[in-house]
Amino acid sequence: MPTTVDDVLEHGGEFHFFQKQMFFLLALLSATFAPIYVGIVFLGFTPDHRCRSPGVAELSLRCGWSPAEELNYTVPGPGPAGEASPRQCRRYEVDWNQSTFDCVDPLASLDTNRSRLPLGPCRDGWVYETPGSSIVTEFNLVCANSWMLDLFQSSVNVGFFIGSMCIGYIADRFGRKLCLLTTVLINAAAGVLMAISPTYTWMLIFRLIQGLVSKAGWLIGYILITEFVGRRYRRTVGIFYQVAYTVGLLVLAGVAYALPHWRWLQFTVALPNFFFLLYYWCIPESPRWLISQNKNAEAMRIIKHIAKKNGKSLPASLQRLRLEEETGKKLNPSFLDLVRTPQIRKHTMILMYNWFTSSVLYQGLIMHMGLAGDNMYLDFFYSALVEFPAAFMIILTIDRIGRRYPWAASNMVAGAACLASVFIPGDLQWLKIIISCLGRMGITMAYEIVCLVNAELYPTFIRNLGVHICSSMCDIGGIITPFLVYRLTNIWLELPLMVFGVLGLVAGGLVLLLPETKGKALPETIEEAENMQRLLIHFLSSVSIKC
Repeated sequence: MPTTVDDVLEHGGEFHFFQKQMFFLLALLSATFAPIYVGIVFLGFTPDHRCRSPGVAELSLRCGWSPAEELNYTVPGPGPAGEASPRQCRRYEVDWNQSTFDCVDPLASLDTNRSRLPLGPCRDGWVYETPGSSIVTEFNLVCANSWMLDLFQSSVNVGFFIGSMCIGYIADRFGRKLCLLTTVLINAAAGVLMAISPTYTWMLIFRLIQGLVSKAGWLIGYILITEFVGRRYRRTVGIFYQVAYTVGLLVLAGVAYALPHWRWLQFTVALPNFFFLLYYWCIPESPRWLISQNKNAEAMRIIKHIAKKNGKSLPASLQRLRLEEETGKKLNPSFLDLVRTPQIRKHTMILMYNWFTSSVLYQGLIMHMGLAGDNMYLDFFYSALVEFPAAFMIILTIDRIGRRYPWAASNMVAGAACLASVFIPGDLQWLKIIISCLGRMGITMAYEIVCLVNAELYPTFIRNLGVHICSSMCDIGGIITPFLVYRLTNIWLELPLMVFGVLGLVAGGLVLLLPETKGKALPETIEEAENMQRLLIHFLSSVSIKC
């Protein structure tokens, strides 16, 4: 029987020195994806602000007002809770350069009730209460222009959506290594150019370019490390590759705290990407991809290099490799195959909804934390820490309990935590933080489990298509999330959490309608995929009869 790559790796080392070296290098790549995915928390931070009124600064200096007195005398009072207007987006239509103003309640000298004074827009810009800067403060993305901040974050998710499709094809056609290096170069250049962009439009363009290549590069790194290791280590290595992303979140919090000015922050997180160009000399091409291109001799040369690095020797009998896919009749998968039969159709709908929900809750909770938290740096750091136990809980449960119940429970915990946070009083901030961390841990688990189960529910010939189509809803969710968070927050600060709670609870309930895949062979045909659900129904029926 012809030899496969997995057979050879059993002798040449499934996870030894070479694979550990590759994992370390590619984990660095995973960590640098964090600032692109959720860096909006710091890049787009919106501080307290008010309209700039010419003459107020001079009057305040002449009268010796404290900052609190200046606000009290010259700025409209705050509106209802959660609303930006009138305090942040409107100003009194008053000429503050008049010399007749008194230093004690100057508006009283106008012989009219303050509530009757006309209000106008912020024609002269804004004053921001922050020691640093963000794209919001530099480009005035507040009030009537606040939608431009939503567009900034949505643009990167549009890039994710388009780039994952196009670059995924390129990686399969021209190789993992070439595609990885190309995405790294474009990502690094776009990141640096964004840091020096003179206008909002140019910044938006470079942000979109980053989206086109960054997520695709992260996925190529994920594919490479799972293709370098033996079959027994793929799941664990894949999970820890995502843990490296969590490490990137912790580093991001520290760097953002040290560099509160957005241009320096963006430049600092973009520059290390040029380092990954050195991987040209460090990381070989995937031998599995080479075999799929009938380049068996080159694949065997790399495998011998892997064995040598691992201090292993290959028997002479393991010198021939074959294409692992079947060489029989090829099937041409289409989207219709994902909805043609009842059980696979149900799987597709539930998986698409869960990908969408995971993205909305994950990004949404991080964005909402940046708006509602007392200290966004510490809150971001604490919430990132809970992603570590989430990864370990997945490793401990999915092969013991199964996929379905931990997945459903994680969604429900995330949803319940969002709803509970709404009703916690503001003076119990410590409890709010704990509940928020539980929600973050739950949605992190759900996000990582859906990646695993998606591939296990589809038959071989539509597996890649199924994963691709369903996971595209993740990017659609990312496009919608900024508008969902920032617009609903203007109505009521806690309203996004109400929406997240409902989405999470529904997702958890839908997961229970899927079959368990623990210990099951991957389905090869549509009939086998359909029978997975029938076996579950038969099992539940037998249990009910015994009860």
